[in-house]
Amino acid sequence: MIVEQRVLSKSALAKQQGISRSSLYYKPKLPQKDWWLKTRIEFVLKDNPSYGHRRIALTLQANKKRVLRVMRIFGIKPYRRRARKYRKTRDFNLIYPNLLQLISFPESSSIAWVSDFTHLPFHDRTVYLATLMDIYDRKIVGWNLLTNHSVQLTLAALIDALEKHGRPKILHSDQGSEYKSLVYTSFATNLGILISMSNKASPWENGYQEAFYSQFKVDLGDPNRYRTLGELAVAIYLQIYYYNHQRIHTELKMPPAIYAERQKVEALNNQLTTH
Repeated sequence: MIVEQRVLSKSALAKQQGISRSSLYYKPKLPQKDWWLKTRIEFVLKDNPSYGHRRIALTLQANKKRVLRVMRIFGIKPYRRRARKYRKTRDFNLIYPNLLQLISFPESSSIAWVSDFTHLPFHDRTVYLATLMDIYDRKIVGWNLLTNHSVQLTLAALIDALEKHGRPKILHSDQGSEYKSLVYTSFATNLGILISMSNKASPWENGYQEAFYSQFKVDLGDPNRYRTLGELAVAIYLQIYYYNHQRIHTELKMPPAIYAERQKVEALNNQLTTH
């Protein structure tokens, strides 16, 4: 039995997906041009880690307002020495290139995920939140919360993302031992995932997550208002859901999940149109 597929109008698509008709026409401004400028900025910072946007603009002979805008979009900040040092576990001295500097901006989801973790103060101790973000739609695809920052923290977050969204082509992180551990890298590479890492002392090369955590902590509020780790975990889950499904992303002009769904609908409609 052959089922005839018909091309839906923009209004019908919007109604079907529960999104506004105008959102079907929105395209983020200059994604490829911004992506290539981001890469050029990172190369400048590699040799000049303390440069701000004005010096970077002078080096690149680019407009300083555009340089600043792109740095904000991708969470790029000049290097600042951190007072707090974490004890490093065994480093296997493997070198992984930054594959994000070698590709065009992804045109679909599950091309490149970026991963990182942050710490949260909680009743006179510290807990750690690891997340993974799809850079195509800025959606948080996986997360995990633990009382330490061992490889179990990052591995469990990766497994969470894989169970929900399948495998990405590229998995990017910094060079922390939690990501360079043999357990973590072997697990990913055995699934056919390409490992990508920022250069050492180059936190701007993984700026997506830093930008996310900065606002996330503001929205979450004081973790100490929750009595137990379980209550905090529930609050984090709800906050991530809010970020993905309700909070308007300034670059996308809509929440990440709605943007991802809109792109799927548009791709389907284009596919039906060409057949």
